[in-house]
Amino acid sequence: MIEGLIHLVIYLIVIGVIIWLLTYLVDAVPLPEPFARVAKVVILVVGILIVILLLLQFAGLAGGHLAIR
Repeated sequence: MIEGLIHLVIYLIVIGVIIWLLTYLVDAVPLPEPFARVAKVVILVVGILIVILLLLQFAGLAGGHLAIR
């Protein structure tokens, strides 16, 4: 159980860094305002869905390829 928690924390840190990096890149590239906002929303929605999937797998309610052992 503790090993699963450690894997979950590592996954959450990695996902957070990737979301931060993608958001930073969207800010660094000069995009018009509607496109930049849409890109940020898409990044956040995908990140939240991945976190929800990881939490469901940790609780044993969902299967998939990102299984925490």
